[in-house]
Amino acid sequence: MFDFLQGYDVLGAFWTTVKLAALSAVGSLVWGTLLAGMRVSPVPLMRGFGTAYVNIVRNIPLTVIIVFTSLGLADIFGVTMGTSDFKVQGFRLAVLGLIAYHAAFVCEALRSGINTVPVGQAEAARAIGLSFSQVLRLIILPQAFRSVIGPLANVLIALTKNTTVAAAIGVAEAASLMKSMIENEAQTVAIGAVFAFGFVVLTLPTGLFLGWLSKRLAVKR
Repeated sequence: MFDFLQGYDVLGAFWTTVKLAALSAVGSLVWGTLLAGMRVSPVPLMRGFGTAYVNIVRNIPLTVIIVFTSLGLADIFGVTMGTSDFKVQGFRLAVLGLIAYHAAFVCEALRSGINTVPVGQAEAARAIGLSFSQVLRLIILPQAFRSVIGPLANVLIALTKNTTVAAAIGVAEAASLMKSMIENEAQTVAIGAVFAFGFVVLTLPTGLFLGWLSKRLAVKR
């Protein structure tokens, strides 16, 4: 029944997808948190940069960003990402593009969480001498993260599915292999079903777990 899978490294392709999603998720969380800090910063320049970045990047298609990382950064500006191997370079550039795009959504999710923290807590912390960065790190962000686990889970699921865009610059992930198999095999529906099931396996448990975690760690108001 699944003879058409012989000769194709389906598990390897999905493993590449997992690595793309995991590295991009970590990078997006870090960069998105920094952007969220900038968005609520008392420094106008930082606040302006964070606002401009989010509004611009969110309105650019992910495919354009991914292609730019390859054609723009690599081909025009000569950014090698620390390697001369074309495949490794493509993978790292894809991770960079995914981080740049999804960090904007992480930022907005976190900013909505920051807005749920009572203003009085920040004012009290400033009154006892804590700096803005200390208030953000010790008081606001811990509560904000707990209140936006659900929205962040949606961003992670979207990121996992959006790794398919990396095929546009030749990264050998699941969507790239699916395209090759459809071109070579006469089992279009079966191939599509296999890869659709693979993405469900990747995303459904993540969504269920983070949904449970969101309820478990919800901040009591």
